[in-house]
Amino acid sequence: MTDWKPTVKAVAVGALSGTAIGLLAFFFLHSGQIQGMGTVLFLVVPVVAGFSVALVAGRPNTAAAATVLAVLGSLAFLVATGTEGILCAILALPIIAAGLAIGALVGLLVRRILIERTSNPTINTGMLLLVGPLLIITGKRLEKPVLERARTEVIVNSVEVHAPPEHVWLQIQTVESVQTNKPLLMYIGLPIPQRCTMRGQGVGARRTCYFNAGYIEETVTAWNPPSLMGLSIDRTHMPGRHWLGFLQAEYRLQGTGQMVTVLTRSTTVTSQLYPAWYWRPFERLGVESEHRYILQDVASKAGR
Repeated sequence: MTDWKPTVKAVAVGALSGTAIGLLAFFFLHSGQIQGMGTVLFLVVPVVAGFSVALVAGRPNTAAAATVLAVLGSLAFLVATGTEGILCAILALPIIAAGLAIGALVGLLVRRILIERTSNPTINTGMLLLVGPLLIITGKRLEKPVLERARTEVIVNSVEVHAPPEHVWLQIQTVESVQTNKPLLMYIGLPIPQRCTMRGQGVGARRTCYFNAGYIEETVTAWNPPSLMGLSIDRTHMPGRHWLGFLQAEYRLQGTGQMVTVLTRSTTVTSQLYPAWYWRPFERLGVESEHRYILQDVASKAGR
């Protein structure tokens, strides 16, 4: 009869080791004045955690099980404590899982080629486990200047509205409610726009847009009815960490002469999430989902 207790113990120890490394590194990297989240957190830490799990767990099957439990345990803890949202956790899962897998493979190779051939594997394993924290500490210092600089993106979307610009113009100032089909991301944590109010008209007017959780305060900076309304985004009162910031927004209306208006919404955002090659598509997808949700609602109401 196979004794499964050593396997369960190895999986448990490996999973706890990986989870501890991930969580401790997360809070360490966010200590001090660092505001962003970067390559060290999303790539170096998972590789270190996967490497450590493999050294502790030993066999490939055991290391694989421990690695899966480690990533799920770390993300579940951050979501449960409100440190991160479920949408952020879901989006981060692929890159974290890839780093863990790479680290685990390297760890298994090092264990087989080096550790198991030495006379004192326990001491050598302990020495190798110390390399991980040194990499994370060094990475934090090297990456700090990058994380302090926010990236800027301008995201633009348009929709055709079967109504003249004068009619569409009224629809974009005050929005009583948004009633259209929600995109997928809004079912897993993307903020849902609900209504907008405006106090005054013209440059200097104040506009507030309410979401299912929180609201955004805006000031009109450009006013050319029925063609252009520009807005500065003054304050964002939303739960969670604001890795994605909002600077300004703009509505442009262009009549085609056939009772059709091309309504364009643009938003200027800032981001302190790296690596940019991974996060930029998700950031654009999130903002574009918000745009399309609002634009489709305007098109539906104005075209009645």
